[in-house]
Amino acid sequence: MNASRASIEDQAVTAHQRHFGFPPSVVASAPGRVNLIGEHTDYNDGFVLPAAIDRAIAVAVSEREDDRLFLCADPQSDHFIVSLDDLRPSDRRSWTDYPVGVAALLKKRGGPLRGANICVQGNVPRGAGLSSSAALELATAFALVELNGITIGPVELATLCQQAEHQFAHVQCGIMDQFISCLGRCAHALLIDCRSLAYVHVPLPGGVHILICDSGVRRSLANSEYNRRREECMQGMRELSAKIPGVRALRDVTATQVEEFSPALDPVLRKRCLHVTRENARVERSAKALLKGDLSEFGKLMYDSHLSLRRDFEVSCKELDLIVDICAESEGVYGARMTGAGFGGCAVALVKESSSPALIERLCREYPERSGKKPAVYICTADDGARARRLKG
Repeated sequence: MNASRASIEDQAVTAHQRHFGFPPSVVASAPGRVNLIGEHTDYNDGFVLPAAIDRAIAVAVSEREDDRLFLCADPQSDHFIVSLDDLRPSDRRSWTDYPVGVAALLKKRGGPLRGANICVQGNVPRGAGLSSSAALELATAFALVELNGITIGPVELATLCQQAEHQFAHVQCGIMDQFISCLGRCAHALLIDCRSLAYVHVPLPGGVHILICDSGVRRSLANSEYNRRREECMQGMRELSAKIPGVRALRDVTATQVEEFSPALDPVLRKRCLHVTRENARVERSAKALLKGDLSEFGKLMYDSHLSLRRDFEVSCKELDLIVDICAESEGVYGARMTGAGFGGCAVALVKESSSPALIERLCREYPERSGKKPAVYICTADDGARARRLKG
């Protein structure tokens, strides 16, 4: 059973008491996320439609009398201590890079920042593509902002956390993960314009579960191939911009224009550009379908997205395809697709609540038989974004 958000916060408070011998002053939490549709569009200035999920990272903090940050993650035995005057990127490749980066950029921004004890708890699975890193960043940011009385808007805070991941975790992520973890809303997805950062909360109909199935395939090719796809998109954009005025990113190109100028494009670049341009259109159509409560149309667009990611963008794998096929063959499933960068990781499905048990049983039975791998299945609902509260006493 998934522990509630409040329970995770309580666990962080208890862990802080156990580590430091006194209660924290502030507890904050932030959710993981799943992208319902809009893959590899964010770094092309396009559109995405993620939802925050009811799995979260919680951070309990208290002031210190010195200028140090003391970081611990119960039940992990490791901890890390750093001076506020020594907050710099390193080669640790540790979970501590994320809160250290957030603290460093808050300090650089010029607000008051005191030394703090920081204790972390959570139930966002690591390595499953549900963005535990952004959840940790936002939970830390909300906690430190509350502890230090810093005034900062949510969009600026999400952008600050993205920059912390770039500079301290050395991951050149888009804005989507931090944005949805900060600005998610219960029972809603979030339509994000990754160029302007304009956003709209889009209601999700009741009676529906978000089912996430981890393929068990670790994304060993994800980083190198992700960088290659980014470069292919940039190259395609550069070639199209020579023919189409005003193009700054593939966001500014339509699929019709790609097809019109396809004789001049390398066949691989043509496929990459077709996916991005069509995916942007699918995201906008998906948001409209949700606003009308048309889950059949939304589900069809999810399947179309997966097919495009498999054929044109070539980032799926046989295991992800198998999960989507099982979902497509099951009752009560509106749609399914791979989610995330690809080459492994998770698939997401939108399922009737009454049909979830049967789908889970089928995935847990058929997927191992046909893939030789054991899936991890998570039933989620859309949750609120990051929050913080000061504790009494």
